[in-house]
Amino acid sequence: MKICFLGMSGVRSENKELLEMGLTLPGFIERSKQIASLPHLGLLTLAGMTPEEEFEISYEEREKFNENDPLFEEEFDLVAISALSAQIFEGYKVAEKFKKLHIKTIMGGLHITSTKEEALKYCSSVVIGEGELAWPFVLEDLTNNCLKTVYDFSNQSFDFKNSPMPMYKLLDPDKYNRITVQTQRGCTHHCEFCASSILLSSHFKEKPVDKVISEIVEIKKLWKNPFIEFADDNSFVNHHYSKKLLKEIIKLDIKWFSETDLSIAEDDELLELMHQSGCRQLLIGLENPTKEGLYDLEMNSNWKYQQFENYKKSIQKIQSYGITVNGCFVVGMDSQTKDVFDEIYNFVDESKLYEVQVTLLTPFPNTPLYDRLLKEDRIIKPNAWELCTLFDINFIPKNMSVEELQNGFLKLVQKLYSKEFTQLRRKNFLDIIKNK
Repeated sequence: MKICFLGMSGVRSENKELLEMGLTLPGFIERSKQIASLPHLGLLTLAGMTPEEEFEISYEEREKFNENDPLFEEEFDLVAISALSAQIFEGYKVAEKFKKLHIKTIMGGLHITSTKEEALKYCSSVVIGEGELAWPFVLEDLTNNCLKTVYDFSNQSFDFKNSPMPMYKLLDPDKYNRITVQTQRGCTHHCEFCASSILLSSHFKEKPVDKVISEIVEIKKLWKNPFIEFADDNSFVNHHYSKKLLKEIIKLDIKWFSETDLSIAEDDELLELMHQSGCRQLLIGLENPTKEGLYDLEMNSNWKYQQFENYKKSIQKIQSYGITVNGCFVVGMDSQTKDVFDEIYNFVDESKLYEVQVTLLTPFPNTPLYDRLLKEDRIIKPNAWELCTLFDINFIPKNMSVEELQNGFLKLVQKLYSKEFTQLRRKNFLDIIKNK
């Protein structure tokens, strides 16, 4: 039997002004290009669970739906489609086309778990929850020609001790500059706006160290000098686990990137191990440039609010180890006024951040934020998932108009990613290293 794993790729934005600006702001689009070139780890993981002796497997990626795509001429028994919210309507078009050709399709992931009834209008089957739990049943039913409409494992949790080896060999080594590896799933924080793996699994869990290392070893067989992106929501929360992992990564001679929080600044041993193991940059969700704006951001704690006094000191501490920090801010939160744009710029300048990422508050499906704004009649266009890009506005702000949010964001981006300010941030980082 023949299975195609198809990922919808590319960064989306409906904001034409921002797209035009991006062409002249390399610092702004750099991270977007990196994200756009990442392979679909979920699909590769399911491929790794698929017996090659029983199934013919292929991996494809598409940015846009094309009615004349040669893929539609192939005789697949099943096409497994993965797409983020901003790409989902392209994914639906692909599924609908295959459906007309009488080829079964299945979709899963964060968006589908949140909107299964919507997805079933276009595809044959959906997976709700963690894909690893459902996939053996999908393969068995496919073989017996009795594929179910819904595979719902939302109330179960996959044990990472059973993690399969992703089928990295399906990737073209010349196409990817970063390869993804997952070390954990879930998050100890629960931010209102977050559409992360916490929607798939409410349990925070870590993959056994030997599993992570074996995946990196497998990648190194295909890429001589791989750059690894740890596809975690918040790496290194458990310092004991992290140190054990990093001591093994040191032996592998790789460079890597991940997302984490500022708690790592409290542990010099951890920072030294990160440096020695090849960490080049960390993306850290700072969210807001003032303490007041962080209050009640997390739904099960006020951790970031309590940490704010140490924000700048922690950033400089991490960067003193030769690890650049990409500070991430969200613009448009209820606590923010028009002053937030200057506040972010000044914070970035004073903290000496090497890199900065600013995104617009985005009500993703099934997040507490989306549900709240919908009840408050503040969603401009319900179910407009094409606007879930992080760079488009689909809600009515509380303390500014939509126009003020849009214009302020565009002006902030211009200032943050100007050639002059980018060079200054790079120089500041080098000065921190020299003065350590």
